Amino acid sequence: MLFNTKLPINSDRLSQQDHTLSLAGMTWEDFEKFNSEEYPGYRVSYFNGVITLVSPSKNHERIAQVINYLVVAYCKKINLPYYPMGSTTLKNPPLAGKEPDVSFAFNTDKDIPDLAIEVVYSSAGVGDLEKYQALGVKEVWFWQNNQIRFYRLFDSNYMEVTSSECLPQLTSDFLINFVNRGFDESPLTIEADFIASISDK
Repeated sequence: MLFNTKLPINSDRLSQQDHTLSLAGMTWEDFEKFNSEEYPGYRVSYFNGVITLVSPSKNHERIAQVINYLVVAYCKKINLPYYPMGSTTLKNPPLAGKEPDVSFAFNTDKDIPDLAIEVVYSSAGVGDLEKYQALGVKEVWFWQNNQIRFYRLFDSNYMEVTSSECLPQLTSDFLINFVNRGFDESPLTIEADFIASISDK
């Protein structure tokens, strides 16, 4: 085994909060050798010699899935071809590696997604933009503290934007009204209301 750290962390505590483990002084080779099957359910990333593992909470996964369903519903509504990439490990050796919560390519299938989505219950947050910058992901969304922010890659830097370029006319203010309902409601009703609201716009 590459690491001696005892995982997983107490599963009883995972419903309400994420757990993050950072391993410094690591190499790209260490990241490549990391066996994610040994730690199922963990998101793993690499940047600047640090391997980071995140064990998502129940709420983390629920919000990520609601966003995923809404993106798919939006694509169907506007007839936009989409290619779900989920938490596919994205790599730009030896600079960065990342497993997003949700990711998509649009119009044509690609090795690097057009959109990556992160749900954040830890201190990482938009600091992960450096990883996505190294990977060349065009658009990144961060849900954190009941807000969602869109970031678009211009030249070599991300800028916060209010409207998605990947999903035309979809704004962060509009989307968040439906995403946060995922804590208490079924995606079935959320998606239905979302589609009806799009039709009314």
